[in-house]
Amino acid sequence: MYKLYWAANSGALAPQIILEEAAVEYERCDVDLEQGEEMKAAYLAINPRGQVPALVLEDSTVLTESAAMLLHIADCSPATGLLPPLGSRERARVYRWLFYAAANLYEGVLRYYYSDRYTTSAAQAGQVRDAAEEYIDHAWSQVEDAIVEGPYFLGETYSLLDPYLLMLSNWHEKPDELFAANPKLQGLCATVRARAAVERIWHQHFPQ
Repeated sequence: MYKLYWAANSGALAPQIILEEAAVEYERCDVDLEQGEEMKAAYLAINPRGQVPALVLEDSTVLTESAAMLLHIADCSPATGLLPPLGSRERARVYRWLFYAAANLYEGVLRYYYSDRYTTSAAQAGQVRDAAEEYIDHAWSQVEDAIVEGPYFLGETYSLLDPYLLMLSNWHEKPDELFAANPKLQGLCATVRARAAVERIWHQHFPQ
């Protein structure tokens, strides 16, 4: 059985959705971020970066980085179709935009919410945050341009990229403005949100 080290509304959301989609048996191991458990020795032994999530496989191999988890789960569950066929144009598009989202949107979110970590001067944290906000919105506009006319990123084909984008969109400071500017993204997120696998675990991340 896999172990998913988890916190609500964290980078664990997309991997948990994909575990549910693939019907993979897993144990949810809560990490209390308010108590700083991610920086305590027990968790640092699992993920030395002190970040959630982490996924421990049946042979005790540890995976960090949400995007890597999605790819591994999908590779181990090919019948789910969470990844298009190996070597296909569609699979190449998933790779491209998954890594684009991880390197730009995810990292931009970190700069926005933890701006003090990206400068040696506390007085410049506000400027880092403002720049990150502009950067994120531009990155989302690039995703919007790349979305095929729905309901998913690849059109009619659902892939692991879709819940990853849903997760990242939930972290936007001004979601109404995000979706007003990116209507195809809004439709994608609404469609993914309505999937049974997402519905099963949504309340765990967003109790209200």
